[in-house]
Amino acid sequence: MSLRRGVYADAAPARKLRTLVGGEQLLQIAAAAALTGPDAVVSHQSAASLHHIDLLGPPFPLVTLTRPAQRGWRARPGVRLHAGQLPPEQVGTKLGMLLTTPARTIIDLARALDFGAAVVAADSALHSRLTTPDELRSVLATCPLHSGVGRAAAAIEFADGLAESPLESIARIVFREGGLPPPALQVWLGGSIEPIGRVDFYWRKYRTVAEVDGAIKYADPMRAKAQLQRDARLRADGFEVVHFGWQEITENPAFVIATIKKSFRRAQIMSARPGQAS
Repeated sequence: MSLRRGVYADAAPARKLRTLVGGEQLLQIAAAAALTGPDAVVSHQSAASLHHIDLLGPPFPLVTLTRPAQRGWRARPGVRLHAGQLPPEQVGTKLGMLLTTPARTIIDLARALDFGAAVVAADSALHSRLTTPDELRSVLATCPLHSGVGRAAAAIEFADGLAESPLESIARIVFREGGLPPPALQVWLGGSIEPIGRVDFYWRKYRTVAEVDGAIKYADPMRAKAQLQRDARLRADGFEVVHFGWQEITENPAFVIATIKKSFRRAQIMSARPGQAS
């Protein structure tokens, strides 16, 4: 079976792989790497895909590879080729292909992408325990003269493995840019005997909870009903609870910040009343 001009695969395994989620992309990555040469290393967005690291936005349309700079490079359709000398300890193998380690993949992405996209990728890798903050700093230290190192340093210092989705990662950036104090992530709250539930974000000083909701959360009516009941219990225990979706976080951050600040003010008024919890 032809994958690219000059690259072939056994038909039966290739057809089977194409039936799997991500199988077609895997075949195209393998074909591009084989065509580029034995020193080609899968990197950047393609390495992130193989490591199952979340990326912001639609799937990247090109196969991304890194190889040492040299003369005679040929442009390949559907391939973005990066020039670079990768330390051996920052290269691994998967399914017979060379690819950058998760830590090197994050640093490459953080140098090349904007801050939000870099944080999404770094949060995902940390949450999945593919790497650690110290490992990211160590890899970054090997790239002192590369472009984008300042942007990468800022992204990995802000990254937090407690963030569980790209939406939570983007929300944290919105909170910071809106001047809010950093919230605690994934906190269990409420209940005199047992916790009521775990919340995405919590500002202890203001007894305010923020939840960011993907559409899937309310696709199940029972799940949506349980969420409403949990919110009611939290409010009965004296917590402010606000919810935001992807559209509000990404398209109307000013509304998000204003709503949270109003919750802060309400909580302060309530805590100032006699007999109210502080």
